[in-house]
Amino acid sequence: MEDSEQIQILQHLISINSVNDHEADVAAYIQQLFADHGITSQVIPYADGRANIIAEIGDTTSDQVFALAGHLDTVATGDVADWKFDPFSAHIVDNQLYGRGAADMKSGLAAMVITLINLADQQTPLTGRLRFIGTVGEENGAMGSRMLTEKGVADDLTAMVIGEPTGGNLVYAHNGSLNYHVYSRGVGAHSSMPEKGINAITNLIKYVTAEATAFDDAPLSPELGPLVHSVTVFNGGEQVNSIPAKAELQGNIRPIPEFDNTAVIHRLHETVDRLNQEPGVDLALHVDYSFKPIISAKDSPLVQTTKAIADQEFGHAIDLQVIHGATDASEFTKSSHDFPVIVYGAGKWDAAHALNESVDLDEFRHVQHVYQQLVEKFLS
Repeated sequence: MEDSEQIQILQHLISINSVNDHEADVAAYIQQLFADHGITSQVIPYADGRANIIAEIGDTTSDQVFALAGHLDTVATGDVADWKFDPFSAHIVDNQLYGRGAADMKSGLAAMVITLINLADQQTPLTGRLRFIGTVGEENGAMGSRMLTEKGVADDLTAMVIGEPTGGNLVYAHNGSLNYHVYSRGVGAHSSMPEKGINAITNLIKYVTAEATAFDDAPLSPELGPLVHSVTVFNGGEQVNSIPAKAELQGNIRPIPEFDNTAVIHRLHETVDRLNQEPGVDLALHVDYSFKPIISAKDSPLVQTTKAIADQEFGHAIDLQVIHGATDASEFTKSSHDFPVIVYGAGKWDAAHALNESVDLDEFRHVQHVYQQLVEKFLS
């Protein structure tokens, strides 16, 4: 495939607004691209206007399955007026392509799609199967990867690459991510007679205070460092002269293998249950979603082979890194089948979700070359 066509694919993907929704339009575009090159794909609807996509090439009789996976959605743009260029124009200047999703992760998505197309066009003989997986909703609950995992899409995988932005470096481990609500129920009353009511905000603040030290005994992870936890949203009250009968908050926790999601949820329940022993306190916990931490061994064939290829492609030694975000890997690895996962893609991690998000086009090209050589190494 000509370089200009590869850049056009990336631009087209960014021009499709898939902010936390509308992934069906992205899936339809990719499906048509694949069809134009003789690749059959399956679009799997999730909801109205939302769809995952799976495609596969190679030896259909093989039990070796190498997966390239990425999400089709992006986060919101914020105020478009604050951008240097329209976030859906995919504007190029000084070898930087600007737009929402340029880094996170339509550059990785485009590079994976191009890899399948190149291998199909070149009729590269593959001794195994190369599977492309595109998911909905990674930025807001990972419901696409959860749905596909439940359908068995990861049950036969030999290895997986997630195309999130890593700047061409290799991420072999990342934290989990757990989101939750705590609801406080009180009794409304006139503010002139607070003793007649129960203040839901006051009781919820007791939780905030307890949460600040609830994980002090969590050990450090040698790979990922400390467990990170925060209360991030707080709402309560309706008007200034009424004792609030309801309040709620949301929190986010980044689990580590040494204090994993099960331990975190147990500690949250312990904290809420202890506070509920106090007079008038009525708190309820709801876990919204729970992504587990991921670690692949540094000396694994997947990590070492990818690094060797990338070192040569970039002309210098790339870094082995950890990140403290979470990815679709946390859902895919819930499969009962065990397989290694790495995160590797174009675009800087700190460009993800940012104003004026961009990707360096040379980096995009290099990453696509790494994907293709990696597949050829494993499957041909």
